[in-house]
Amino acid sequence: MSEALQSLLDLLDLERIEENIFRGRSRSAVVPRVFGGQVAAQALVAAGRTVPEDRLAHSLHAYFLRIGDPGAPIVYSVDRIRDGRSFTTRRVVAVQHGQPIFHLSASFQVYEEGMEHQAPMPSAPDPETLPTTAEQLPLYADVFTDPDVVERILEARESVDLRYVDPPPYATVGEAREPRSQVWFRTNGKLADDPLLHVVLATYVSDMTLLDSILLAHGRGGWVTGDVVGASLDHAMWFHRPFRADEWLLYDQESPSASGGRGLGQARIYTQDGRLAISVIQEGVVRVPR
Repeated sequence: MSEALQSLLDLLDLERIEENIFRGRSRSAVVPRVFGGQVAAQALVAAGRTVPEDRLAHSLHAYFLRIGDPGAPIVYSVDRIRDGRSFTTRRVVAVQHGQPIFHLSASFQVYEEGMEHQAPMPSAPDPETLPTTAEQLPLYADVFTDPDVVERILEARESVDLRYVDPPPYATVGEAREPRSQVWFRTNGKLADDPLLHVVLATYVSDMTLLDSILLAHGRGGWVTGDVVGASLDHAMWFHRPFRADEWLLYDQESPSASGGRGLGQARIYTQDGRLAISVIQEGVVRVPR
């Protein structure tokens, strides 16, 4: 396991303060605020630690309410909404400086057999043939407004091997493209055989690139190039089938709409052998600076 991945796992390993209250550490993201994927992943950890091990996470719905302060801890309070025969529901509120910054509802289910069908996996090249972030990102350093942003992105993504199928938004600034984006990702190291851990890591990564397709439709490079400002508003995920976050996953993303200063991203995540593992939808603020 890489040192960066172990550091991420330590970040997601919350301290239990009371039976339903947990405390997590924070760290800066590429921009000077807490990365949304970190808060969502930590909240799911808090919820999962109040649920029997035989109940697997099958969905989450979350709202980002305020910008997180990377210099302060986050307290997660879990409300045990329901414990049914098949389903368990939890609500989590994340608090900093006495104010809620995020809340999440998550549902867990005992495994059962059922009807099976899925959307087919789209075509994509072998991830091993694609450049890594460390190989690709420095080639476009001249488009970033902050000369230190390359180093910060590489540090933020050091725990995850994330590879774009087509050039990312910052590589084609000024060129409007189809609002679709694909990336392959996996953790930089093996994980324990804990289903919740793999769901939590996929949740963490899911917030990294989902709004890219919105930017592509308008030829914008994104927050790192300074031609767009934005933030995540809400985030929903459905976990359909077992998967491992330490094995290649294809994140197939598109944007069906942008209007009113907001943009919508939706995606499907497939295992390398073609199983539909996760569906994701996110809306974010996307504004052109005045």
